[in-house]
Amino acid sequence: MAGYLNRSHLLSPVESKSLSLDDKSDSFLATRTEMTTSVCWLPDVGDSPLKIFVLAKKKINDVFVGIQSYVEESNKFLSSIKVESNIVSEQLVKETSNFRERITGIRDVLTRDHMKVVFFGRTSNGKSTVINALLQDKILPSGLGHTTNCFLQVEGGDTPEPYLLTEDSNDPQNVQSVAQLAHALNSEKLGDSSLVRILWPKEKYPLLRDDVVLVDSPGIDVSPNLDEWIDKHCLNADVFVLVANAESTLMLTEKNFFHKVSERLSKPNIFILNNRWDASAFEPEFLERVRKQHLDRTIAFLVDELHVCTRLEVEDRVFFVSAREMLQARLKIKQGLAPHTGALADGFQNRYFEFQDFERKFEECLSKSAVKTKFEQHTQQGKAIIKALQHIMELTFENSHKKKKEKMELRKEHKERLEFTQQQLRLLTDEVKHHIGHLVHKVEQQVAKALNEEIHRLNVLVNEFERPFHPDNLVLSVYKKELHTHVEEGLGSNLRSRLSNTVAMNVESSQKEMIARMSSLLPQEHRQQMTNIMPRHNFEVLYRINCDSLCSDFQEDLEFQFSLGLVSLMKRFLGPRNTKRAKETIPRPIGIAHQSPNAEVKQFFQPSSDYLSIVQQIALVSPTSQTAVGTLAVGGFLVRTVGWKVIILTAGIYGLLYAYEWLTWTNKAKERAFKKQYVNHTTRKLKLIVDLTSANCSHQVQQELSSTFARLCQLIDEVVSEMQGVIRRLDTEVENLDECLAMSRILRNKAGYLMSELETFSQQYLQYDQ
Repeated sequence: MAGYLNRSHLLSPVESKSLSLDDKSDSFLATRTEMTTSVCWLPDVGDSPLKIFVLAKKKINDVFVGIQSYVEESNKFLSSIKVESNIVSEQLVKETSNFRERITGIRDVLTRDHMKVVFFGRTSNGKSTVINALLQDKILPSGLGHTTNCFLQVEGGDTPEPYLLTEDSNDPQNVQSVAQLAHALNSEKLGDSSLVRILWPKEKYPLLRDDVVLVDSPGIDVSPNLDEWIDKHCLNADVFVLVANAESTLMLTEKNFFHKVSERLSKPNIFILNNRWDASAFEPEFLERVRKQHLDRTIAFLVDELHVCTRLEVEDRVFFVSAREMLQARLKIKQGLAPHTGALADGFQNRYFEFQDFERKFEECLSKSAVKTKFEQHTQQGKAIIKALQHIMELTFENSHKKKKEKMELRKEHKERLEFTQQQLRLLTDEVKHHIGHLVHKVEQQVAKALNEEIHRLNVLVNEFERPFHPDNLVLSVYKKELHTHVEEGLGSNLRSRLSNTVAMNVESSQKEMIARMSSLLPQEHRQQMTNIMPRHNFEVLYRINCDSLCSDFQEDLEFQFSLGLVSLMKRFLGPRNTKRAKETIPRPIGIAHQSPNAEVKQFFQPSSDYLSIVQQIALVSPTSQTAVGTLAVGGFLVRTVGWKVIILTAGIYGLLYAYEWLTWTNKAKERAFKKQYVNHTTRKLKLIVDLTSANCSHQVQQELSSTFARLCQLIDEVVSEMQGVIRRLDTEVENLDECLAMSRILRNKAGYLMSELETFSQQYLQYDQ
């Protein structure tokens, strides 16, 4: 905008102010021909100070894209850390979440940010004409009287065709309807505080392309809603342009309005355009005095009353222009004509330069002010957020490092305790196995010894059995079962009385020793569980002697047997086993033809055939009575040897003895014989199971001790598994802390990078001085 004239061919605005009216006219006439060249009027957009705002806006948006990504990454990272880990507090996580919302809000504002200029003034002072002159086109309605009825905001649009939007509708309307909507002469006019947005194509006007928004307002002398105007349209304005009428003077209405603005905004940027200065051409003799008068009143207003600038700065805030002349000149330039074509009042060149000087100073102030007002606060907020997040990441890094150190020390402690427990458990297991083996062997010897002694005393136990005895098979069967039970219970009772207390004490002592040794391997908090594995006080060894099964093959012999009989004598002298073998070898009675022709036997004993026949008949009559057969055989031998008298005497005595024994063979005698046979048989059977019974008892002891030790080992295993679980959990926590350390370090360094980006932006755009 400020480069529409080639400044290499024109006087500078400052120099033009110092020239007299005639000097300016001469200079203007000397350069008039140069102004007609088309090259001189091409826009020099690269010289526009407004580009600073555009570049700053792009830069700050790029920076805040990175800040937004960083804040989201930080919030995700901190949210992933469990609050109970005590690395970050819940308050910090919420604070980071608030940062994300704030950054999102800042980005939305930065995307919409533009340089806003609001034009104020009394009715018909030419506010709309000034805006049209800046835009080089008749965009806003202007004319005689009260023209603008509402606020008109001209901003750049991305469409090739212009359109407008109203506050109560988002539907685009034809831009031609702006005259009906905003013209004060229209019967269906909007309220004076309403806003109509006119979106004009950016390609047509560089001013709009540089994100400048121009706001036209109704006359401040026709509406009482000044406070509402300020609150609704002025609080976010970067520059205020007061368009005054140079034909009059600065009015109280205008002063009062800007006093209200100054109360709400700190040192607003105010430019004062004394419009219609072309009227001074008709009174050249009063020009300097009138100019001085306006300038003095303006200086007093801006410096002394509003305190918005210094006396040195006020010369760059007050201008004397003719917006109508400038608009006409620029319309001619767009048509390819010279700007001075047509009737022009004297001093046009000065006013032209003055308007360009206003544009230049206005653009510089607008860009500088907009950059500071739009971006400085956001930059400071960004710095504060980055600084806070950097502090949070530093705190997270320190806490993670501290936690990792604690976890590593705790892991080392648990690892050492685990290795010690496992080592001691192996040693203790070997000792317990050796102790159990020794005790089991001892119990086995004790049981074997005690059982042998009880077997030797079995006759006493059997004689203690008192039940009615009868040789009848049915009664005898019941008698044997009861005797089996009596012997079994008696042996068990005797063994218990002799061994149970000793074995139980040894077992209990061993259990207590195991529990005490195992308790030393457990941590203090787990020793209470040992109360569930106390030694059993009711442990008792079971002596399983099943006499009923053991003596099931017992067959009693209650037939009468003479004590001097051949079989009895053989049993007495040869023993039962040899007697049985001898009985099997006694020949059967056979005929003479089958007798052995042994010469020696024939010499000493050659019975007659009659005698042999009698013996054979007796044997056939009673083949089971071996005693009788033997007696006859011996008798036949003695008859031939000693004679009949001796034989008869001996036979008498023998018969008397036989009769005596036969008469005394009562049930009592049978019972004694039965018990004696039972004792002999049971003794043999019990001796066969001594080793088995003692091994069974020792196995019970081993089972009890092994069971106790197994339960203790199970408890130890649970503690070991718990330790291993704690170590695995600590390993996982250390890995998570390593990741937390790495991530917090990265985010901390990234915060430093973003802080340097904001500092660079501040140095480039917030601290420059034109």
